[in-house]
Amino acid sequence: MSSDLIKRTLGNRSSLARALCLLLAAVLSSLAPMEAAAAESKRVMLLHSFGREFKPWSEYATSIRAELNRQSPWRLDITEQSLVTARSSDEDAEAAFVAYLRALFAKRPLDLVVSLGAPAAAFVQRHRQQLFATTPMVFTAVEVRRVQYTALTANDAVVAVRTDHLPVIQNILHVLPDTKHVAVVIGISPGEKFWRNEIAKEVKPLLEEHVSFTWYDNLPFEDILKHAAKLPPDSAIFWESVQVDAAGVVHEGEAALARLHAVANAPIFSHDESYFGNATVGGPMTSVLEVSRQTAAVVVRILGGETAGNIKVAPIGWAAPKFDWRQMQRWGISKSRLPLGSQILFREPTAWEKYRWQIVLAGIVFLAQTGLISGLLHEHRRRRAAEVESRQRMAELAHLNRQTTAGELSASIAHELNQPLGAILSNAETLELMLESRTPDMGEIKTIVADIKHADQRATEVIQRLRRLLTKARVEARNIDLNEVAREVIGILAAQAAAQGITVNAVLSTDSPIVKGDRVQLEQVILNLVANAIDALAETPGESRRITVRTVLLDDNKVELSVSDTGPGIRPDALKQIFEPFFTTKESGMGMGLSIARTIVEVHGGRLWAENQPGGGASLRFTIPVTRVRAKKARAAASNPRQQVGASE
Repeated sequence: MSSDLIKRTLGNRSSLARALCLLLAAVLSSLAPMEAAAAESKRVMLLHSFGREFKPWSEYATSIRAELNRQSPWRLDITEQSLVTARSSDEDAEAAFVAYLRALFAKRPLDLVVSLGAPAAAFVQRHRQQLFATTPMVFTAVEVRRVQYTALTANDAVVAVRTDHLPVIQNILHVLPDTKHVAVVIGISPGEKFWRNEIAKEVKPLLEEHVSFTWYDNLPFEDILKHAAKLPPDSAIFWESVQVDAAGVVHEGEAALARLHAVANAPIFSHDESYFGNATVGGPMTSVLEVSRQTAAVVVRILGGETAGNIKVAPIGWAAPKFDWRQMQRWGISKSRLPLGSQILFREPTAWEKYRWQIVLAGIVFLAQTGLISGLLHEHRRRRAAEVESRQRMAELAHLNRQTTAGELSASIAHELNQPLGAILSNAETLELMLESRTPDMGEIKTIVADIKHADQRATEVIQRLRRLLTKARVEARNIDLNEVAREVIGILAAQAAAQGITVNAVLSTDSPIVKGDRVQLEQVILNLVANAIDALAETPGESRRITVRTVLLDDNKVELSVSDTGPGIRPDALKQIFEPFFTTKESGMGMGLSIARTIVEVHGGRLWAENQPGGGASLRFTIPVTRVRAKKARAAASNPRQQVGASE
């Protein structure tokens, strides 16, 4: 590449970099004013026609506030003022209010004024030069016939509504075709007088259809209530508004409408959505939300820099008709009489509409239950039979295990029986010799007889233990001293342990734990655990062969019995498997002893597990609930509850 080409390439890249830097600087410089503008709040005033609590404008103000907060990218400082002078036609009363507004906003002018209703719009236009000569205005919630279009300036925008009363009255006649009389509720404020005349003009065609009208503008509200309570059956009430009644009483909010609804014997209709939801039936109405949305959109555009006079909004007409289901039910208005596309609100659904899927589901469940219940009953019988058979098989298997164990312990049992039998034989021979003597020692004879009886009892106990071990009797749950059961098992295995040079230590709790269970089954559990410990010591040197049977009372009303040995321990991978059926580490074992033991412990409400001891050897433990504890009286054995049998015997 030539040196000229390299220079041109580097020059082009430098130009591109400078252009990008300039573009970035321009973007950042344009964002800075926007961020500053967003940080600075915009001051907006809402001017009410009568007062903050007067309907319908109070509803528009609340909705416009919400829409402004939703649509505006700026923080807004919204204040509200009320034109109370609009309640009368005395224009001189406005002077004080004008002075008040001038003083209020003299130091910090407003960014925009929103007038609500025709009286507020007229006031602003009359005193614009004195108050807000250059401040943008938005006239909203005002009917097109009340807007003084010739007095609008370049700083004025209008969001007007179009109110045609004839369709509203025709809607009443459509949903209630028997209506022959309409009572119109309206006040005497200047704006209400205007609408009194306009409504009369619009409904003239209905007079030819033999519909009569009664006007309540000449009555105090208390008399209106009395008259409305006695209307003929084919009547309806049209609520325009009552800001000021014929007695000069001012009515805020919807308290007056609520009182009328409480006593009227005819349905009440209105064309403004702000009155809908408590007392009126419904029909075509001006949408408060639609007016508020468009008003907020115009305000945001003006605050964003657009000229108010250049923003044109078409007058907002009737929204889709909506009706109150509760009022329809009260006055017997059929759904079929409603105009096409009507919306029904506050409807209380029928049980079928409210719980359709629940009813369908309940029906399906009910239909399925017959077959399901019969199937469950059949399955229950099969399961119970299977459980009985399973218990029977388990009992047989446990019995077989005991027989196998007894066979393995035959030498130990024979040794234990030989001792008392040998003693009996020896004592009998001695007694025979003494009886042949001419002068037998009667005291010695009594001692020999006592020894024979003691040896006989010992042999009897051995046979009884063997019989219990081999019995196939029904399982019976009784209160059992677990320490006694442990001692009996140790006695059975003593000879076998001694033959293999194993020392068996019994460290039993001083207070005997009484448990509820089957004695034979618990003997079998301890027998299996000790027998496994004896087998585990087969490869252990003689001087280290020790087994400890221990019982400990736990704090949660349970007793723990552990059988620990000094053998090689259990392989970690076999700790959980040793309780599985047919798992064994012995060449001649069936692998059922510990499985049966675990089943018996679980039937007794306990748990059986195995663990390796830190110093070597394994420990098999089980816990079962204690019904009570039997305290032992002080004695030598209690002071040292350790029993030792085995190689030393």
